[in-house]
Amino acid sequence: MMLSYDIGIDLGTASILVYIKGKGVVLKEPSVVALDRDTGDIKAIGEEARMMIGRTPGNIVAVRPLRQGVISDYTVTEKMLKYFIKKASGSRTLRKPRISVCIPSGATEVEKKAVEDATYEAGAREVTIIEEPVAAAIGAGIDIYKACGNMIVDIGGGTADIAVISLGGTVVSTSVKTAGDDFDEAIVRYMRKKHNLLIGERTAEDIKINIGSAYKRPELITMEVRGRDLVSGLPKTVTITSDETLEALREPAMQIVETVHSVLERTPPELAADIFDRGIVMTGGGSLLSGLDMLLEEKTGINCMIAEDPLTAVAIGTGKCIEYSHGSRKSSDD
Repeated sequence: MMLSYDIGIDLGTASILVYIKGKGVVLKEPSVVALDRDTGDIKAIGEEARMMIGRTPGNIVAVRPLRQGVISDYTVTEKMLKYFIKKASGSRTLRKPRISVCIPSGATEVEKKAVEDATYEAGAREVTIIEEPVAAAIGAGIDIYKACGNMIVDIGGGTADIAVISLGGTVVSTSVKTAGDDFDEAIVRYMRKKHNLLIGERTAEDIKINIGSAYKRPELITMEVRGRDLVSGLPKTVTITSDETLEALREPAMQIVETVHSVLERTPPELAADIFDRGIVMTGGGSLLSGLDMLLEEKTGINCMIAEDPLTAVAIGTGKCIEYSHGSRKSSDD
């Protein structure tokens, strides 16, 4: 039995990852909660609740308590955090854990306070709030404490965080509310406009993962998509190609490219030179969109690399941040 332990939480719009020191990422589940509309009771949390999206009877709703990296439903977020912390740690603790939570770099003080309060309510002894790009850089294996510029592009479900980091801190950063969810919405809009087909967000996500492209693929791939015909109102199957997703995703992909461009414009020249030498590191589930790295490389002229494990980089970095902060605190106390 452990007396106390450290937990790092990547509080994402699409999924929540929990990292426990010495064990790694122990839990990864969608940040979805199924609620009974009449009583307010929670019916399911995580993967089980995600399966219910778009398939629930009238009195049950599947909600995402986090929208674009920000808490939109405080009570539900608190219950969800409590559930995930308990599930990840089991009942082997005597003391409350120290928890570090990461949030988008553009979050306001009020939003930070909401996350902090919710984490304390969920059972934390001590809470550290970490900015997403810093956590992503640590998780991607970058030594952020060197006097050297590193650029991180972290594309999650609700926000994309772009930052230049040097000497352990953020020099320039921007957080835009264009990310994975916007890719899905762009696909839904495209299917409606081009094929008169109405599809749900889960189907859109499947299209994005399987054939979605931000840059022309060497060979054309196709996929069958089922949805509801807007003309007849009946179920219908349509075959779409990767080139069509290229057209559908052009706008959100270019928004991310333009944001990277604006951060580079504000970067001090010495650090810009470092980034040109070292390249741009991409993390987050959104960076897995096929060809997004190539599009970014073409538009900026800088080499782009996707982190080894982009999905868990932020969670690992958040967990390691506690070790760093407590390690440095100890050495400064000596």
